[in-house]
Amino acid sequence: MGAPVRSLRRLHARQETRDPKGRKRRAHLLSSARARVRGYQRCAAVLLGAGGRKGRVYPGDHAVIGATILDPLGLRLSTEEKAFFRDANPFGFILFARNLDSADQIRALCADLREAVGRDAPITIDQEGGRVQRLRAPNWTEWLPPLDHVTTAGENAEEAMYLRYRIIADELRALGIDSNCAPLVDVAHTVTHPFLQNRCYGMDPDTVSRMGRAVANGLLDGGVLPVLKHIPGHGRAVADSHLELPRVDVDHAELTAIDFAPFKALNDLPLGMTAHLVYDRIDPRPATISPVMMRLIRDEIGFDGLIMTDDISMKALSGDLASLSAASRAAGCDVVLHCNGSLDEKRKVGEAAGRLDADGQRRADAAIAARKQPDPVDIRALRAKLDALMNG
Repeated sequence: MGAPVRSLRRLHARQETRDPKGRKRRAHLLSSARARVRGYQRCAAVLLGAGGRKGRVYPGDHAVIGATILDPLGLRLSTEEKAFFRDANPFGFILFARNLDSADQIRALCADLREAVGRDAPITIDQEGGRVQRLRAPNWTEWLPPLDHVTTAGENAEEAMYLRYRIIADELRALGIDSNCAPLVDVAHTVTHPFLQNRCYGMDPDTVSRMGRAVANGLLDGGVLPVLKHIPGHGRAVADSHLELPRVDVDHAELTAIDFAPFKALNDLPLGMTAHLVYDRIDPRPATISPVMMRLIRDEIGFDGLIMTDDISMKALSGDLASLSAASRAAGCDVVLHCNGSLDEKRKVGEAAGRLDADGQRRADAAIAARKQPDPVDIRALRAKLDALMNG
């Protein structure tokens, strides 16, 4: 920003302030320089003057980051998508099976997404293993469901979970993906809905906390940002939140001792994802749009990472996308995650979510700073070690 300001000062010194033509020239130069400064603020990689592009105006201006995580429609970006992402400038992106074909195609898509926003935006994915993994055989490793993995590994479970997610991190980074929506530290219960149960790591908070830490360390050591989910705890849900709103009728004290405990144990992680369910004895609103639950996450659990909503379009939440996006931001979520919608729906979410506020930007900066270049490792040796732990 220094160069344009110095240039303006030199120009101002040369101008006659009483000369009307000089004033007009100065006004024109100021306008041009301000446009250039906005371009610098957006990203050094974006050409000067980019802030003057026409398009739908989002809250704030294009020099700030949108409070959203969005997904592309297909295998590559259309011209319309590129323009939309450029203007919406989401914090990051998420990929699904429809976005994934070959390694070269995925790398090209990731490059397209980052080029659209002019910065090294985080790109995340659901690669838990088992039923929820977007990258599958034969091109990528096929994994057991996490609970089965922990059970099979027995006393070696912590090391086995670390190795599993260190290997997953290596596969993701090779494609340009630098975040994974894991660890899932919901404590499983006998009543846990089947959509979630074998995605969990155990049925007691200590086991879940230890496995969650191993997962997070494996990802971080591999240069991939973990996303802690589903905060503050989804394990007692007897309904699938993709389809309906689960309700939990349990005392706060019991939730604190069991369900919230793993999240508190991992409250130093950089990113977290909310749970779409109601804790009836704490607040009647779904956690994602509840200021009471957001304060609980920040104060009682002590999580100061960037909080994203679970997919705001899930049927657990009732209402239109714009209202839900605004409500989640008002409650305290830093960014709105929107998946599997049309471009028009993404546009509505982006407009309603607005831009990152000061705390959100601070948390976003801290999350990005947690990305690191992984130390070189022999992945084949890690695979052999994991195989021995699982089958020895």
